[in-house]
Amino acid sequence: MRELPLSTGPASCPADAAIREGAEVPPAQVLVELERVLASQHFQASERRRTFLRFIVEETLAGRSDGLKGYTIALAVFGREESFDPQADPVVRLEARRLRRDLDSYYVDAGQNNLVRIAIPKGSNVPSFEWSAYRTARSPPAPEADPGDPPQSDVVRGIGSKSKLGFRNALIAAAFAVTLFIGLAASWIWIGARAPPSVPSHDPAVLIMPFEALSPGESSRYLAMGIGQELTSNLFQFEGFRLFTSPSGVGQPPNQSSAQLNRPDLAYVINGSVQTNAQEVRVTITVSSASSGQVIWTRTYTRSTDPQSLMETQRQLANEIASIIGQPSGVLRNDIGNNPSPHNMASYTCVLRAYGYQRTFAGALFDPIMRCLEETVQRDPEYSDAWAMLGWLHVHAGRMAYTGADNIQKEYAKALEATSRAVKLQPNNPLALKALAATYHFLGRYEESDRIGRQVVRLNPNDPDALGQFGWRLAVRGNFSEGVPMLKRAIERSVSPPAWYFHFIAVDLYMKGEYEQMLHVAEQAALSDTGFSQLLIAIANAELGRRGAAEVALEKMSRYEPLARDPAGFLRRNGAADQVVDALMAGLRKARSLTSG
Repeated sequence: MRELPLSTGPASCPADAAIREGAEVPPAQVLVELERVLASQHFQASERRRTFLRFIVEETLAGRSDGLKGYTIALAVFGREESFDPQADPVVRLEARRLRRDLDSYYVDAGQNNLVRIAIPKGSNVPSFEWSAYRTARSPPAPEADPGDPPQSDVVRGIGSKSKLGFRNALIAAAFAVTLFIGLAASWIWIGARAPPSVPSHDPAVLIMPFEALSPGESSRYLAMGIGQELTSNLFQFEGFRLFTSPSGVGQPPNQSSAQLNRPDLAYVINGSVQTNAQEVRVTITVSSASSGQVIWTRTYTRSTDPQSLMETQRQLANEIASIIGQPSGVLRNDIGNNPSPHNMASYTCVLRAYGYQRTFAGALFDPIMRCLEETVQRDPEYSDAWAMLGWLHVHAGRMAYTGADNIQKEYAKALEATSRAVKLQPNNPLALKALAATYHFLGRYEESDRIGRQVVRLNPNDPDALGQFGWRLAVRGNFSEGVPMLKRAIERSVSPPAWYFHFIAVDLYMKGEYEQMLHVAEQAALSDTGFSQLLIAIANAELGRRGAAEVALEKMSRYEPLARDPAGFLRRNGAADQVVDALMAGLRKARSLTSG
């Protein structure tokens, strides 16, 4: 898989005049750049430094840059107590230096053509935003020709000849002609047999344009149609946006696409192209803003192929693309959440903020997002997603004992009320079903939780959030054989997997005595610096006889309440099976014994 550089914008980028005049970068453009940086695999910052960057950028744009002192950042980002002393604990200064280095490295390499640059001046925690040196904005580059590709004339000549290559492409075309139209017929039957579920008007409209065949011959044309159709079918299974397709993708005149492009509520457009030759298939996908034409994300996928595996290749590509675009931390969600517009009002933005909290569980975010969701359901009581997320936060308040140990069951009761209402409003809403399944888990109603979890995975087997949540719940209750493969699939399908996807993969390795592998997985989870990750690192290092490393991890774990106060109680509140609790407590005792000896 090869990632293409992001385009700086359309041919008439609205920022051009501002660049020439030396004007300040508009906040909306800064947020676009922030999400581009955070989504890039070339930005090497840890999860905690990414949170650091988001915090200082958003605070600056909100006009609160005067408050970006080390003390404020330590409490909001790094989870320090109010007794924090910047002189004794230089965490903010050290992490700011590392974040500055991360940004510099990104803009030297992958981000060198970005329109906007975010920097952190030395000696300051307040970021600066500036236009890159003026250049003419250009369209996204076409995929580079692979040195192994045969000349185009050879491909054309082979298709028209009686050579082996011509026979091969004839087989490819025939396979696609039969399978594609069977697939199209099945999808038309499915669409006609059931009305689409009602979707809240807050959700942005997304248009999938017909995929373009860049190579001559029937095989390329059928493959373009097939991947476009598979992508559409897969994206329909993700919640959070309204999906539209152009009728020209299924044999209608292409000029009918213009009517969809002129929709006043259209927010995003997905374009695709397909190139084929005798050895491989290359698919390029671009997501752009409907209002400005600015490219938000683009990627090229290359797969070797043959007549027997082409249909499987088509499905795999469509699955990958749909997961990256549609998942809760995917391309569309990242851009929507940071570019409020008339298409996504306050209620929708609030739900997306809750998605962000769900990734990190940062304590500083809990209260404002809870208030935001409570206001949203009052303002918009028919919004299923908001009720689902409100239920999620009540679940988390219970499992973390945020409102006191005596109120845990009350929080779960509130969660059940909210998530049940979400499902009643939209019975097939995956987000609502996921929230209800989680609520049943923490209430100890495991059979009901598992039944709904399996239903959600069946609805969309490519959704990493569905796989991750259900896999985690199975694994924490000791069902590693079923839960761990789901967690691994969730990681494979995620743009940026959260730390908790890794935790019970590491626990499974611990139970098997594979301590080196356990440590490796736990350290991946620790990029977001969670307390449970440090518990696992301490246990692994103790088993490996590494006293110093175990001591460091235990010290880091001690900063996280309520895990540090009562590890066994914390695990049991999360539904952990007795054998899991007993094994981890034995490992923790060994780590403490090693470091105190």
